Amino acid sequence: MGNPSGFFNIQDTSMLKLISTTGSVSAVEPFVEKLVNRYNLDPNKQCNILISLTEAVTNAIVHGNGEVEEKTVQVRSRKEKNCIAVRVSDEGTGFDYDSLPDPTRAEHLCECGGRGVFLMRQLSDHVSFYDNGSTVEMRFKL
Repeated sequence: MGNPSGFFNIQDTSMLKLISTTGSVSAVEPFVEKLVNRYNLDPNKQCNILISLTEAVTNAIVHGNGEVEEKTVQVRSRKEKNCIAVRVSDEGTGFDYDSLPDPTRAEHLCECGGRGVFLMRQLSDHVSFYDNGSTVEMRFKL
């Protein structure tokens, strides 16, 4: 999938830029709290956004950018008519998001990792990947 040009070139946008260290993940919670307060979101929706966004940012830092501090992860959000769209972009080369193993299958249950994208897909209303997988967009209905 390509990256639709101008996706975030609108006024109603929030952005967070992080260095690629796992400690940066702590900035996700206050970012989500601002979204919740700004749009008066349901507490259940807050949990889904927080978990999904934490997984996406962690994946971007660890897998996308390889924890190289000189690389950044950008988080952008915008409100649409009936949803909140959140995008996470890293500076990595991407990954094959269509061939991820199913973490709920018996042969994968005891493996460490491999559940982030699964959680994002379960907790958001829609997940799309762009730029060969280096950008993920999650949508949450209002």
